[in-house]
Amino acid sequence: MRLKEIRPPGEKKGRARTLLLLSGGLDSILAGKILEEQGVEIVGLTFTSLFFGPKEAIKAAEEQGWPLIMAEITEEEIEIVEHPRYGYGRNMNPCIDCHGQMVRIAAQLLKGYQADFVTTGEVLGERPKSQNRQSLDLVEKLGQAKGLVLRPLSAKLLPPTPMEVEGLVDREKLLDISGRSRKRQLELAAKYGIKEYPTPAGGCLLTDPGFSQRLKNLLCWRGKLLAEDILLIKVGRLFFEEEAFFVIGRNEQENEKLRKRILPDDVVIYLADGLGPLTVVRLKKKPWPKETEKAETEDRAEYPAGKEREEMMREEQGSGQTSGHEQEERRWSSLEIKPEVNQQTEEKSGQAADEFIEADEERKDGLKEILTRPAVRKAGLLTIRYSKSRTAEKARLVVSCDQRKEIVEFKKEDWAPYL
Repeated sequence: MRLKEIRPPGEKKGRARTLLLLSGGLDSILAGKILEEQGVEIVGLTFTSLFFGPKEAIKAAEEQGWPLIMAEITEEEIEIVEHPRYGYGRNMNPCIDCHGQMVRIAAQLLKGYQADFVTTGEVLGERPKSQNRQSLDLVEKLGQAKGLVLRPLSAKLLPPTPMEVEGLVDREKLLDISGRSRKRQLELAAKYGIKEYPTPAGGCLLTDPGFSQRLKNLLCWRGKLLAEDILLIKVGRLFFEEEAFFVIGRNEQENEKLRKRILPDDVVIYLADGLGPLTVVRLKKKPWPKETEKAETEDRAEYPAGKEREEMMREEQGSGQTSGHEQEERRWSSLEIKPEVNQQTEEKSGQAADEFIEADEERKDGLKEILTRPAVRKAGLLTIRYSKSRTAEKARLVVSCDQRKEIVEFKKEDWAPYL
């Protein structure tokens, strides 16, 4: 987990301060407004991962003038998606486990931010599985935050919390909302002048049926979830084969996104002549023998990993307007590395250069072997099928992997079965 203070809280000034789990949705904003009326200082805490982002929370915090802390929890979220203790909702959304995790993180941050308790916008009965009475208790248990969580919208329907008993919060000014009707929330929104807010549960990809199916297929295929795989399946047409999965861009924007998500061992396919889809093939096993990895170390430094790679992707969002294929061609050609031996240091570096050349030859042979794999061949033929070249008699593809590339030609009869 990594923390970032979007709007720094500063020192506590009032008699009570709360960490508000702020999604930016109407319920969480209302929970904060109700407490703010009682003089409680609000510090928003939002979360971001590959499945959801902080955009709405940042907007809400700015509009309400609340401090905001952001926690990046991709690794933690992946773990509970793989192994949810209390199962999933309708899709791949482990809401109880996820809420419990967020409450636990908030409870751990209370002391550091001089806060007295955690506040959520949960409404009793609003969601049959994750917001019934038993589930709300489970969230506190999972979060190791018994007696530290206040739910202002439904507080009068729940047992009094220590915050109410001790007088930090006036229970009589809290609410008794329950069920799925949004009538009272909409009335409160009008009262507080809140005009814009997102659709309930609309900000998490795990609640999306289409993405959830992709994620489920990915988990079944690899047996675990990797952040780099999740990034890749969020874009384009997705296909799974036994030895690989591949994604085909549907337009120029998707081509550009895919280009930024390429890993060194990925096989990249695109048309040699003209514009068309960019295809990224991710093999289940690395294509190169382990003994070549030492010689590849310097090459792979070109590809930042983890957080650095994500930052690189964000920085590239506004770069250039050239086509994805032109940029891809430049990417691979610019990364061509040829071994050079300085004559003055030939004796010292000769052995290292020989090892590099040997590894280089193995990669060339490895690329030829990769071209024979059924999944790579199918990816290539589907690349043609989803391009304008599908009506031609012949089509040429550039197939690249780890800075090596080959041009392969196919005939119409090869891709005809996919038309």
